[in-house]
Amino acid sequence: MLQHDEQAVLCAVELALEAGVATKTRILNILHRLIDGKTASVTPIDAPQALVLRREPQADVGRYDTLMKEVRHAS
Repeated sequence: MLQHDEQAVLCAVELALEAGVATKTRILNILHRLIDGKTASVTPIDAPQALVLRREPQADVGRYDTLMKEVRHAS
């Protein structure tokens, strides 16, 4: 808040809290975007039919648990 306007900092903190990522890095990123006047919205792109997924990938969260157990056993 020493280098930026207090209202801009508060706005950046509120936006970070709403996004659920209230880290210093995230707040600074949002703050710089606010100051630069850049929007955080992304324009969707229509993908060609050749790039459309026929089958959505399924996350295998059990694999993560297995890897974590292996790390614990190694230490």
